[in-house]
Amino acid sequence: MDKYLRPIILAFKTKELRRKIIFTAIIFLVFRIFAHVPVPGVNLGKLRTLFAQSEFLGLLDIFSGGTLANFSVMAIGLNPYINASIILQLLTIVFPKLEELSKEGEFGREKINQYTRFLTVPLACLQSLGMYALLRNQGIIANLQPLVLFSLVATMTAGTILLMWFGELISEFGIGNGISLLIFAGIVGRMPVFFGQTLSLVSQELIANMGVFVVLSFFVIAGIVFINEAVRQVPVTYAKRVRGNKLYGGTTTYLPLRLNQAGVIPIIFAVSIVLLPQLIGRFAAQIPNPALTSFANWLVAVFASGGLVYNLVYFLLVIGFTYFYTAITFNPQKISSEIQKYGGFIPGIRPGTPTANFLNYILTRITLAGALFLGLIAILPAIAQKVTGIQALTIGGTSILIVVSVVLETVKQIESQLVMRNYEGFLK
Repeated sequence: MDKYLRPIILAFKTKELRRKIIFTAIIFLVFRIFAHVPVPGVNLGKLRTLFAQSEFLGLLDIFSGGTLANFSVMAIGLNPYINASIILQLLTIVFPKLEELSKEGEFGREKINQYTRFLTVPLACLQSLGMYALLRNQGIIANLQPLVLFSLVATMTAGTILLMWFGELISEFGIGNGISLLIFAGIVGRMPVFFGQTLSLVSQELIANMGVFVVLSFFVIAGIVFINEAVRQVPVTYAKRVRGNKLYGGTTTYLPLRLNQAGVIPIIFAVSIVLLPQLIGRFAAQIPNPALTSFANWLVAVFASGGLVYNLVYFLLVIGFTYFYTAITFNPQKISSEIQKYGGFIPGIRPGTPTANFLNYILTRITLAGALFLGLIAILPAIAQKVTGIQALTIGGTSILIVVSVVLETVKQIESQLVMRNYEGFLK
């Protein structure tokens, strides 16, 4: 525990890092204030009753940080931005020009981020319309006039854009990845309400099962920390070189390959995709067409939260996105070229393409272990629900996974900045 608390304590003693942490905290505060500013014309009492009766809507509310249950100006949260990011990353593989752009360093990444922002706007408009149609048919929102409906959609879309801007501000001027931290802040902000509702539903007979769930949560957190910290060290030896009168090289270092290179991103992506069938089904069920309504009801039933198909698709999506994101962030060919450029080699492996193939061979296998673990953790709450009988705890595991992963990643960033400042102080 001291390993993770010490960097935070040292960060507060460093002026620049303290300023970044305070800036991030202020953004969190503003975000939580906006999360409680409701859109006019919504019956909040009926809305909360509807959310209490639906696991699907409850799950959406957790990932929106409570903004959806309050139907605030940020009701649809970061889902449009996350979906736009997924679409752009898939298009990067399909279109060569986008692939070339992604390899152009900082300029290319900024361009792709700009395209992602542009795509977020129409996706946010569509999701706002879908949410309006769903709540209107539940009698929670009245049938609005076109101008009022336009204002509602524009307000919710602006809320998503504002939230996206908050995330970018944190990434640039704060600590950690802004989007992940906002999702983290939303989940943590809703946890007291979530646990309060859970305790109110737990009967005396389920107290023992509650203890089982607490113990299970402890092992889940320990497992997440272990997998995030686990690395496969690949030895790299640098040949001796003489430059002038000095001898360079002749040392052996290690290339650390993490079991989970993608971090928490696969879970966020998978949740966004696995919720789409239910969202589409609930929207299509309101269309007055018997065949379409029947199909929509079937879609909702098949992809019901906690069901077999839902958990199987969720599990496979987590594995798929883990490999997908790892392939984007880690390029064995580039690493091999860098090693060869500085006169290094992996013992027993020829430089160049054989080294890239060897790194890809190792990465594929260790990523499988990390992906299977993430997938298992993602569906573990449903298993825990069957064992303990506590229905309200179904959504806890994914939230814990995101919270723990974001905390670990943020602490690592703080550590790296502390190390960098220590080196700068030494050089001075």
